Amino acid sequence: MPRNRFERVMFAFLTVIVTVHAYVFYSLYVVNGKALMEAGGTDSVLSAINAMGGVYMFGRSLPIWAVVLTEFVFAFALEVFMGSPASFKLACRVFDPRKTDPALFETAVICATAGIMCPAMSFIAAWLYYPYYTGFDLLTLLADWLKLVCFNFPFAVLSQLFFIQPLIRTVFKLLFRRKTETATETAHE
Repeated sequence: MPRNRFERVMFAFLTVIVTVHAYVFYSLYVVNGKALMEAGGTDSVLSAINAMGGVYMFGRSLPIWAVVLTEFVFAFALEVFMGSPASFKLACRVFDPRKTDPALFETAVICATAGIMCPAMSFIAAWLYYPYYTGFDLLTLLADWLKLVCFNFPFAVLSQLFFIQPLIRTVFKLLFRRKTETATETAHE
């Protein structure tokens, strides 16, 4: 997997692209879909979002692309500077990567990443989607954060373990295959 800083950043970039789209879809359609359709008076989530002028964020309605872009920026920064380094260190505290089966170690890293990123991104989302039109209350923010963690954490762990990380690892291996094959061929010569 990633062997240098550039590869780690590319791995994080690929992961965040898929993850942000999955979480925006999950949040809008699965968690809030019924409420959006009732508020918009429509029979589809996308029609409801369009009828309401976009998705409520920063105290105003924004188009979905702006929501995805905003969440991408926050998620990518968190993943590169906090999520990846901290999750690897946490997994190393429990398992020795040289002595542990690679699949088990990767699973530990994925679970640690979800354990770090889910509460962090849920906290950011609690700020971004806070109902500012009612004023600000710290207890409301904390309650919204806890609610988001409860909704998002099971989805985070399961989607990362069974869909996102296997996909990203496959794509990453395809993108960086030439470099690995060249290094292997050079070592055999």
